[in-house]
Amino acid sequence: MSSHINIEKVGENKLREVWSVEDFVRRHRICKEEEARLKKLFGDFATKQELLSNAQRPSQFR
Repeated sequence: MSSHINIEKVGENKLREVWSVEDFVRRHRICKEEEARLKKLFGDFATKQELLSNAQRPSQFR
């Protein structure tokens, strides 16, 4: 299964990366509660930029 697909944005020539929220959460080790929040916000898929801008991870200080 591919972790992301490319689609052409309407009216533009450049491609935007669209990711599965599930795959993004797994790759970035984000908790299930945050996954649920992102899915509620975007559905099952969102652009990479949207996910990076909206994902929240608790800081992990040593």
